[in-house]
Amino acid sequence: MKTQNQRQVYGETLLDLGRQNKNIVVLEADLGKSTMTCLFEQEFPERFFEMGIGEANMTSFAAGLSLTGKIPFTNSFAVFASGRAFDQIRQSISIPKLNVKIIGSSAGLSDFGDGATHQSVEDIAIMRAIPNMTVLAPADGTEVRKMTRKICEYHGPVYMRVNRHDLPDVFPEDQDFEIGKSYLVRDGSDVVIFAYGIMVSQALQAAEQLEKESVSTRVVNVSSLKPIEENGIKKFASGMKGIITAEEHSLIGGLASVITYILRGSGIPVSAIGIDDKFGQSSHGYGELLEAYGLSADNIVRSVRELIN
Repeated sequence: MKTQNQRQVYGETLLDLGRQNKNIVVLEADLGKSTMTCLFEQEFPERFFEMGIGEANMTSFAAGLSLTGKIPFTNSFAVFASGRAFDQIRQSISIPKLNVKIIGSSAGLSDFGDGATHQSVEDIAIMRAIPNMTVLAPADGTEVRKMTRKICEYHGPVYMRVNRHDLPDVFPEDQDFEIGKSYLVRDGSDVVIFAYGIMVSQALQAAEQLEKESVSTRVVNVSSLKPIEENGIKKFASGMKGIITAEEHSLIGGLASVITYILRGSGIPVSAIGIDDKFGQSSHGYGELLEAYGLSADNIVRSVRELIN
């Protein structure tokens, strides 16, 4: 399966958008070579603002730029983009519904070497709780490209979560991305797995294993976590024997919370895979962390077996 690096795709797409729209400006928190906004800086230095290690100031500055008609993209690691600048995002961007795009890079556990301080396990919950905020988490590089273009067109505050690593392509090239919509990646008739980010490809691996056990598994990419089309989720869950949610995020306030709320009263058993109220930790590799926190295809398979039995 083809893989793409989400950060690289984001940087290239942002540069292409900058060539098309002179109102796009980019703000960076001393991480341009990691978030790949360095590509934009090289071509448009006059529209690039290096704010240093100061996400709060960067966010306030972006709010001011948006009031002049610019389309600011702020960039930092997801844990800092959502945490350090929370007050400025809430007060200066979300309350007045300003047109600022907040990009949280190296999300989840993907910055495996730097440990808990650099790993965002609560950013989705934080950003979903803010009124007027749109929250997105692409499954692969293809969706990053389409999503970045869409949020540029969309008027209002947006948070987009980007992984640090190469991820398998699962989003069709000929499929348009729409904010609020969830996407069927694989159809099945026994259980449905709702996932986002890297967990979509993990869910597909699990579905292939389960097929050998005669368990037909539907996989749905819930890359739009807010807003979310509730009727679409209900349709995907209809007739299923069980539901699994899978996310590289705390089980508190993330996808599990969204799906169980939407499907309350449905009577369909639900099992949630995610990070169980813990911080991340340092590791020699990303795969080691995913395995340690139960964010693997094998763990999804085990959870499906337990659920349907």
